[in-house]
Amino acid sequence: MSLPVFRVDAFTAKPFAGNPAAVCPLAGWLDDGLLQAVAAENNLSETAFFVPVGDSYELRWFTPRCEVKLCGHATLASAFVVLQILEPARDSVRFETRFSGALTVSRDGDLLAMNFPLLAPWTCADPPAALIEGLGKAPAAVVQVEDNYFAIYESQEEVGNICPDLRLLEKLHPAGVAVTAPGEDADFVSRYFAPSYGIPEDPVTGSTHCSLAPYWAQRLGKTGLHARQVSERGGELWCEVERERVVIKGNAVLTLRGELLI
Repeated sequence: MSLPVFRVDAFTAKPFAGNPAAVCPLAGWLDDGLLQAVAAENNLSETAFFVPVGDSYELRWFTPRCEVKLCGHATLASAFVVLQILEPARDSVRFETRFSGALTVSRDGDLLAMNFPLLAPWTCADPPAALIEGLGKAPAAVVQVEDNYFAIYESQEEVGNICPDLRLLEKLHPAGVAVTAPGEDADFVSRYFAPSYGIPEDPVTGSTHCSLAPYWAQRLGKTGLHARQVSERGGELWCEVERERVVIKGNAVLTLRGELLI
């Protein structure tokens, strides 16, 4: 048995940058254990699987260790595969997800625009010791949502210099950790660590911008934001904050297509 597989670099206009995701279109759902094994074999931060249902698709995402509730870069990669390869006549695609509802991705010039839920963060009055010790430098503030802590720093240089103790951050499961600050050539920058999910540092994380964008929109007094994730590979995102949604835009590039034998 074989599965089609595409590798797409998301949130970049050039190959070998941004965040690589594996995308596996399926005719029907396979056993969850097999999906997890495929994701572990791909060994990328996310593998996306989707199944056609009418004129939309059911979509799921797996890290090398587990299924996740929401993923930005693998959604962008999946939309790229649908709109650029499988159904190039379409202008948009709707994905139905188990935990995050319907997600629509539309063409926007050279970009793809994802309509995601807004997940407003709240102040974390008593940050856990593993967070502060794991980052090695105390942030100016910490905010959080259910599955993430966001450590706020004062400069892009501080964010770039963070050398986390991943063993300590892993103790925060199920929460991942983003570090963020005002940007030098963007409105804000970030990095993201999720070692308990098998992702030491994620190259570019679309889902965290469901919270980062509204945080910085309120702080900067603007609803249109240009963001950079300053990981080693790096990536760019353009965000538009609406009342209950965040539109996250980015480029994507195909770097591999083939078959996975199972």
